[in-house]
Amino acid sequence: MKISFKKTYKFAIKSSFFISVFSTFFVVLLARILFSPSFQKLVVFGLIFIVVIYIFSFLVLQYRVERFIYRRVKKIYDDVSLLESSTFINQPITTDMETLTREVKKFATYKKLEIEMLQVREEYRREFLGNVSHELKTPLFTVQGYISTLLDGAMEDKTIRKKYLKRAEKGVERLIYIVEDLDMITKLEVGDLNLDYSEFDIVELIQNVFDLLEMKAEKKKIDLVFENQHIKPNFVKADKDRVQQVIENLIVNSIKYGKTKGTTEVAVVNLTKDKVLVRVSDNGEGIEKQNIPRLFERFYRVNKSGSRSEGGSGLGLAIVKHIIEAHKEKIYVESEFGVGSEFSFTLEKK
Repeated sequence: MKISFKKTYKFAIKSSFFISVFSTFFVVLLARILFSPSFQKLVVFGLIFIVVIYIFSFLVLQYRVERFIYRRVKKIYDDVSLLESSTFINQPITTDMETLTREVKKFATYKKLEIEMLQVREEYRREFLGNVSHELKTPLFTVQGYISTLLDGAMEDKTIRKKYLKRAEKGVERLIYIVEDLDMITKLEVGDLNLDYSEFDIVELIQNVFDLLEMKAEKKKIDLVFENQHIKPNFVKADKDRVQQVIENLIVNSIKYGKTKGTTEVAVVNLTKDKVLVRVSDNGEGIEKQNIPRLFERFYRVNKSGSRSEGGSGLGLAIVKHIIEAHKEKIYVESEFGVGSEFSFTLEKK
């Protein structure tokens, strides 16, 4: 790698000036005392002397700086150049200590942040791989267990065979569900999932989701209601299927973590002239404050044992976030532990 050298003359200029002024003053004073020349000759002698001394001092000092200080500074740049990703190595070498100190501090801060980011990513990667492995392992072992039992002799009993095959089928469905969600979230993250925009009534869509999840909510005696009973149609412009998926995931979560005989309320608010805010709130168990920042991570579960027993892929909220962000909108969450949670997101009005 070729490193350019940026010469700096500030040190040599200042030092030469001080040396030449002091030397000239001292020599002129000495010549005045010893030889008593005329004032005119003394002035001419002083001017010639100061110019010669200044040039000589400047050349010597600049040479010494470039020769010795540059060597030491270059070693710092050479050491840093081992880190090819650094933007510091693209800088020309300078012997100005103030500039060098500033650049080194900037480089050190950048590298510290980069290392911390890599550590966070590595921790996230390990946790993600562990979660994926756990989520896939559970249904796989279930399917394997039932099939192994059938192969070991239970195949002859028609009742057991049918029951075990149905259970194995459920395990396969769970695997397909997880893989499909993983595929979708991957497409959303890389921007490969095209959104099909259309204009539709968000209130009607929410009512359809209520009808779809009515039986699921009935099992826990949870009421699915609008915050305003006399809510009017409200048309938005978005991908209808994806928005339905968002609302479904949020309401399913509110049912899953809601308390028995509780309520899930949905509100549609005209936030501005161009934006609609959709709120999904419940009076369930709520979320502790330290868990809120990680809610939208893939496979992150607040209550690991309880939520796994409820089923699901663990990707619901991550998909919700990516769908809303794909619409270039925002999603918000507010929760108080033991009181309930509220998820809300914006959409563009018709």
